[in-house]
This record gives sequence, structure tokens and C-alpha cells, in this order.
Amino acid sequence: MTRYFDDLETRPAEDRAADIARALPEQIARAQALPGYGDALAPVDARSITSVEALSVLPVLRKSDLGKAQGGQPPFGGLTTLAPEGFAHIFQSPGPIYEPGGISHDWWRVGRFLHACGVGKGDIVQNCFGYHLTPAGMIFESGARAVGAAVLPAGTGQTELQARAAHDIGVTAYAGTPDYLKVILDKADEMGLTLGITKAAVGGGALFPSLRQEYAERGITCLQCYATADLGNIAYESEAADGMIVDEGVIVEIVRPGTGTPVAPGEVGEVVVTTLNPDYPLIRFATGDLSAVMEGASPCGRT
Repeated sequence: MTRYFDDLETRPAEDRAADIARALPEQIARAQALPGYGDALAPVDARSITSVEALSVLPVLRKSDLGKAQGGQPPFGGLTTLAPEGFAHIFQSPGPIYEPGGISHDWWRVGRFLHACGVGKGDIVQNCFGYHLTPAGMIFESGARAVGAAVLPAGTGQTELQARAAHDIGVTAYAGTPDYLKVILDKADEMGLTLGITKAAVGGGALFPSLRQEYAERGITCLQCYATADLGNIAYESEAADGMIVDEGVIVEIVRPGTGTPVAPGEVGEVVVTTLNPDYPLIRFATGDLSAVMEGASPCGRT
């Protein structure tokens, strides 16, 4: 029987639509008050943006726009509701682009994904995402904290030490890029060490079917998420493994590439995300990635 992270995951469509109708106008109003948006959102009555479809009247914000805005109003381009010192962390991604980070409960919303992976109290997560400047390490650490798991903040590299630590500490779960877990497992085999990893939460790279199968043959369930440094978790796999489920803290549109025009359900287009995070209200942020909507609920019960 599936155990859900919270009741939001199984909301009926009408309940989710009603919640969006309440949350979206508030988020648009927050964004309108920020200097970074300038006049881009000014002509719109925030109270009229009450659905995913209504978002299409708003302009698209691109990564290049972030860089320009941050050059004029460092470090966050006037796009946050908190001053820089109001955040727990400030990260730097290539560009450079600066991203804020918080430590309030599941600020990046990765706990929902880790829960879907079966990670929780009693687990020790070997977090092999980077902790240096970029936010991936802290994104997954905050998620582990949200589900009550302990963390080995391993980062990347020093594979022999990673294998030894996984054995000595009794690591039960891995977080990192899809391919690096194999490197650790192979090194452990070479060293004659038995590891207890049975769960893997991966992202930031391609999870090929052959690699997932190899992990399954080792008794490791491997699921992936889709997250970015700016938005946090966007979507994640469940045990149904039939596609990705949109996270409850974002609104996803699929639009014709290079435009803000939504495509028909099932048609491939660019992923555009509006986050409901009140600290960093990114509105219609274009990721540059391509995907399509699969209509209906997942067999796992998430809607």
C-alpha cells in the first residue's frame, strides 16, 4: 500500500484547482511588488490570475533574464522578497547566476521525492551531490531532513573513501547523479566491501534503462527527479515508474519553444514553471527543457 508524503499528492482535480486559484493571485502580487520584474507584470490584475490557463497572458522569464537582472541589482536581481542576509545560503551556479537557499521545512521540496523513493527515518543517505558553491548538496540534504533521514555529506570524488564510509557507517540510501553510484559500488566490490544501499534518489544526469536495471539486479530501487537550482524540485518519479509527477509547490506549463503559448496536452514543448515559494517568486520561468503532459493520475495514486 502506497504511503503518501501528505494529502496534497492525492487531491482531486477540483480541490487542486481551488487551491491554485487562492495561491496564484497572492504569488503574482508578490512578484509585482519586486523591482526585478519592473513593468513586466504591471498591466495585469493579479486577482485575475487564478488558473494555469490564465498564466499565459504573462511574459516568460528566461535564465538569460536572471543574469541581466542580477548584473543590475546584485545578487538576486530584485526577484526575492527577502534581502540577501535573510536567506540561510547564497549559491553560485555557472554564469555566474546566484541562487538563494532556505533551511525552513523542505524549502526545496525534495522531501516529497525522497519519500517516494522510500527514504525516511532509520535511513542514512550518502549525499554525493556537490556542496561547493552550487546548491545540489543542500537541496538534497534539506529533503533528507524533511523525511527524518541522517546524511553523510559526501559530495563528489574520493571514491575509495566513499565506499569505505558507506560500508563502515551502514549507508542505506544514495543521492547523487545516476552514474556515480555505480562507481562507488564497483569500487566497493574491488575492495571486498559489502554495502547496504537499497534505495537511490538520482538527478542531474541521464538514467539509462540499462543502468537502472543493473541497480535493480543489485537490490537497489533507483528513481529520478527533475530539479533545478532556481526552482528546486519540479517533478519526480514514484514506484509506478510511468513518468514524472509534478511537485505540489510548482505549476508547470508546456509551451511552444521560444514563445509563451501553451501547446495541446500530449504535445512536446518547453517546460515553463511558476513557483509558489513566497521567498523567491519566479513567474513563468522557462527552463529550456522539453517535455509533454501525460494526462490522468499515476497508478501509484498521486494525482
